[in-house]
Amino acid sequence: MPGTMNDILAVIMGGGRGQRLYPLTKMRSKPAVPIVGQYRLIDIPISNSINSEIYRVAVLTQFNSVSLHRHITQTYNFDSFHPGWVQIWAAEQTLESAAWYQGTADAVRKQLFEIQSTGADYVLILAGDHLYRMDYAKMAEFHWQADADITVAVHPVPREEVPRLGILKCESDGRISDFVEKPQDKETQDRFISRDDPERPFQASMGIYLFKTQVLIDLLTNYPSYDDFGINIIPEAVHSHKVYGFDYDGYWRDIGTIRSFYEINLEMASPNPPFNFYDPKFPIYTHMRYLPGSIVQNSQLLEGVLLTDGCRIQNSKIIHSVIGVRSQIASGSQIKDAILMGSDYYDPGKRPSSIPTGIGPNCDIEGAIIDKNVRIGEGVLIRPFPRNVNFDGDKWFVRDGVVVIPKDVEIPPGTRIVPE
Repeated sequence: MPGTMNDILAVIMGGGRGQRLYPLTKMRSKPAVPIVGQYRLIDIPISNSINSEIYRVAVLTQFNSVSLHRHITQTYNFDSFHPGWVQIWAAEQTLESAAWYQGTADAVRKQLFEIQSTGADYVLILAGDHLYRMDYAKMAEFHWQADADITVAVHPVPREEVPRLGILKCESDGRISDFVEKPQDKETQDRFISRDDPERPFQASMGIYLFKTQVLIDLLTNYPSYDDFGINIIPEAVHSHKVYGFDYDGYWRDIGTIRSFYEINLEMASPNPPFNFYDPKFPIYTHMRYLPGSIVQNSQLLEGVLLTDGCRIQNSKIIHSVIGVRSQIASGSQIKDAILMGSDYYDPGKRPSSIPTGIGPNCDIEGAIIDKNVRIGEGVLIRPFPRNVNFDGDKWFVRDGVVVIPKDVEIPPGTRIVPE
């Protein structure tokens, strides 16, 4: 008997340290990082689950999790007449284990009691740091029709992306016969060609796995030293279980680095963004803030700008940028190819600093990510650095040429952050 969507529990990996996204992860976990002005990365898998009619969602958290917990509890609340829930399963020390999560599989292993208590027949494992829209119901139908033990969502990729991904060898019937994690040499890569397409001949794992619950329990208990799904569990399972690949060829991005985060955000400020946040049938949900509309005063140019709610822009020029919630941009400033995450609050009547929150007067900012609640003084100049340049300053960082101003930092008036 095939299952129903009510039989599926979604488990989202929300505990990532996100070292490659530092300093955006200095004060928050990776899934809590804001994206496209008003969302957070965790909103993507939770929204996909709800839109796919999976109404039981558990988020496994561990590192710098306070802001992530706050966002989830403020955002995802079903009413009392709905059986659904979004729960936080935080890492904890127990009589059985005093260790924290050691990897994706270990995190799920430490929550097997909670998983079994839901009575779910199937468990859908999801990453908390990807941007995509997927109807998991289609993956579930494929899983049931194939009578698969495990189904892995796979995405076609070109050769240049293979060294950073898990690559699967898929047979003509969709069954996965082999798996390799991040193959570097061409000889190994060539053994894993699964498609006739010369531009994208490989199938990469998306980090999305649908398990029969009993199969998941057996694998995690029989291999207690296997801590990661992609490195350990899936490569083992393809030789002992029926593991199939579900083809997905839509938009999918792994937001793993500062450079990818920067470029993906700016893509959304283009006239025809590759990912549509406005799909009425499959919307992306986030925290409702009830902010007023943005005010733009005497500004000569706003071109290719993704402008969110509650902002105030005075006599400024903004080109190809993302302007996050409650952003304040003072008179005479220029913003280009930049991401402003905005602010968690408006300045109180008595400010803790002489510099207001936001961008001060006569600033010139290009090629930068400005995190939340940043105070930038008058006349600050920021320019992008060459690609592959990494630098740690006192109050600012450069990652792959992108200047990053961390959350809550104050940049004094007249500061110049430019290549020498």
